[in-house]
Amino acid sequence: QVQLVESGGGLVQAGGSLRLSCAASGSIGSINVMGWYRQAPGKQRELVADITNGGSTNYTGSVKGRFTISRDNAKNTVYLQMNSLKPEDTAVYYCNADIRRWGSRRYLGVWGQGTLVTVSS
Repeated sequence: QVQLVESGGGLVQAGGSLRLSCAASGSIGSINVMGWYRQAPGKQRELVADITNGGSTNYTGSVKGRFTISRDNAKNTVYLQMNSLKPEDTAVYYCNADIRRWGSRRYLGVWGQGTLVTVSS
């Protein structure tokens, strides 16, 4: 069994910062891409940022220059540093990772349970 556990969400005023963490645990062989998605009320889930195991990053346009994704491969953990937060960043943030379990050749997408980020104006 493989799981992702997120932490770090909460309530913050506009202009503030939060840091999200997501740790993968279980029978892990290797992890390819790790990323953060978000879903605001009444909207579809969207990619915020992702990072390969080599450190290449990708961001959606609305967070470029404000959010930074990073990962610690030794800890199977991905982080999202969010600065200059805006009310429109309010959403449930989900961690996602492409994980190959020990003994398997296939990578499967695994989702975390989500963590709520609320930015007040």
